[in-house]
Amino acid sequence: MRVLLDEDLPHRLRLLIPEHDVVTVSYAGWKGLKNGELLRTAEAAGYRVFVTGDQKLIKQQNIKGRRIGVVVLSAQKIGELRPHLKAINDAIDKSEPGTVRFVECGVLLG
Repeated sequence: MRVLLDEDLPHRLRLLIPEHDVVTVSYAGWKGLKNGELLRTAEAAGYRVFVTGDQKLIKQQNIKGRRIGVVVLSAQKIGELRPHLKAINDAIDKSEPGTVRFVECGVLLG
C-alpha cells in the first residue's frame, strides 16, 4: 500500500514500516505544502494513507469523502514511536479512504 509520511515525523520511521511503500513528503518533493493541498496532491498521486503527527489536521481539514485515509500519531520522536510500531502498522492496514485513525503513542501533543 502506498503511504505518505508527513514532514513532522522522523524520516527513519519509513524504514520501520517495511510492509508498505512509504515515502516522505520531503522525498516526494512536497515539503511546505499546506495540509489541504498536500492531501489533494497525495490523492492524485495514488497514495492511500497519510500518516501525520499533526493532531490539528483533522480539525482543519474535512477528511470525509476523500480518497485517502489519515493516521494520526500522538508522538513525533522516533524513540516514542518505536514501541508502537505494531499499532501504527495495524492502523495503516485498516485505514479506509475518508477516515481518520488515531494511534496513542504515550505522548499527547497540544
